[in-house]
Amino acid sequence: MGRTTKLLATAAAAGTACVAYGTLVERRWYRLRRIVLPRSLRPAGRDPRSSGRVSVLHLSDLHLIPGQDHRVEFLASLAELDHDLVVITGDMLGEEGAETLTADALAPLTARGQRGLVVLGSNDLFGPTPRSPISYFTQPERRVHGAVLDTSRLVDRLAEHGYLTLRNEATVVSTAAGDIGVGGIDDPHLATTEIPAAPAVTPPADADTIVNLGLVHAPYTAALDVLVDADHDVLLSGHTHGGQVRFPPIGALVGNCDLPLEQIRGVSRYRGRWLHVSPGLGHSRYAPFRFACRPEATLLELIG
Repeated sequence: MGRTTKLLATAAAAGTACVAYGTLVERRWYRLRRIVLPRSLRPAGRDPRSSGRVSVLHLSDLHLIPGQDHRVEFLASLAELDHDLVVITGDMLGEEGAETLTADALAPLTARGQRGLVVLGSNDLFGPTPRSPISYFTQPERRVHGAVLDTSRLVDRLAEHGYLTLRNEATVVSTAAGDIGVGGIDDPHLATTEIPAAPAVTPPADADTIVNLGLVHAPYTAALDVLVDADHDVLLSGHTHGGQVRFPPIGALVGNCDLPLEQIRGVSRYRGRWLHVSPGLGHSRYAPFRFACRPEATLLELIG
C-alpha cells in the first residue's frame, strides 16, 4: 500500500470514527452547566423576598420526538435543582404529535411550584423536513417548513404545568425570589415574523422587579436590540445549537443568524446586557449529530 493510499485510508477511518462519535455518543452526552452572572439584578427595592440571587434554569431546542427516553430522563434529573424559574427558548417539538409528550417531559421542572416561561421557535409551529447536512453550512438561511403543528395544544398543555408562553408581549411573574419582568418575541427566523416595537415587550414601568428577562428563540440582532430598548437586563436565546458542529480551536462554522459566531454559544455581552445563547439539548431528527458541542442545560445564577 502506497503512502497516499495509507493517508487516504487513515483519513477515511478518522472521518468514520468522528461520525460514529457524533451520532452515537455526543448527541446523548448531556450536561448541566452552571454560570454566575454578576451585576445582573436590580436593587432589591420593596420586595422582601429578594435575597440578591435568582436561579434560572435555561433550556432550549429539545426537538423532542417519541423514543428519546434518554432526553426525557435527563430533563427529569434537573427537577431537584434549586431553581426559582424555568425559561425555555423554543424549538421544543421534534415532529407532529409530540405536543403532549413534550409538555409532560417538562412538567417535573415546575412541579415544586416554580414558574415557567416560554417563547416559541419555528419548530413549535412547523414540523421538520429532510435536509442535506451540507446545506446547513452552504445555505444556513434557507427556510423549508413541514406540516403545521398543533401549537395551541402545546401551549395549553404547558400552561397546565405552570408555563406561560409569551408572544410579542410582556408581563411580570411572581417567584420565590421576587417579581421578575419578562418580555418575549416570536421567532425572527420565520420570514413571516414582524418584530414588535420595544413598548410591546416592555414590562410595566411601575413594577418593582428584581430583574427583567428578554426572551427570543433566534438571537437575531434586530430582536436583541428591541429587547435592550425594552429595558431588559438579561437576554436569553437558543436556536443556534451552539453551531452543533465545532472544530477546535476554530469553533463553530455557522450560527444560523446574524449574531457574530463567537457569541452563538454561552454567555457574552450585548449592548451592555448579559446575553446567554443556549447550545440546546437536541437536534433535528434529520441531523442527529453533534461534534465538540455537547447538548446542555444551563443553571444561571443572577446576582446583584
